[in-house]
Amino acid sequence: MSNTHLYSSDVAFTPAVKEIQARKGSRRAYAHAEQNGGWRTEVDENLAAFLAETNSIYFATASADGQPYIQHRGGPKGFVKILDKTTLAFADYSGNRQYITQGNLSENPKAHIFVMDYAHRRRVKIWGEARVVDDDPALMETLTSRGSCSRLRRGTPTARSISRKNSMPPMWRPRWPRATRGSRNWKRSWRR
Repeated sequence: MSNTHLYSSDVAFTPAVKEIQARKGSRRAYAHAEQNGGWRTEVDENLAAFLAETNSIYFATASADGQPYIQHRGGPKGFVKILDKTTLAFADYSGNRQYITQGNLSENPKAHIFVMDYAHRRRVKIWGEARVVDDDPALMETLTSRGSCSRLRRGTPTARSISRKNSMPPMWRPRWPRATRGSRNWKRSWRR
């Protein structure tokens, strides 16, 4: 599979995904979004503000043979730092000492961050490439200097840096339609 993408959303919308979207009726709307610039590829003010309030993320990696792994990471609000317009980083403290994510990143740099704001029903998905940095004291100071929890200090921190090379979806604001006929079931519809 090629790393060259015509549209920023191609990182998620592979030819197989696009074929299924076409078959199920959603491809046209996504193609329209692609023609209008697609997903963001840099950190903007909205994403920066969203991350400043974030105290929890899900970080996904995969092994060289594609076996996926996802882990929760948390910290004080704003623990995910913006290093530049395409690079995010966070201090990672040892937990159960399995090192699955570090092993995955040593053989496959592809990574994904999923950030969910449950209270306000907002989420951001970030695709990119990540690496572990454990030999940069200045970076470590940047990532650990403010608001570190005492629980996290027990481990040896390493930095996780994710660089946005392909795409960063826009921040979506959900619109929640009312349930019909007294049902508690509802469907989500999304708008920008």
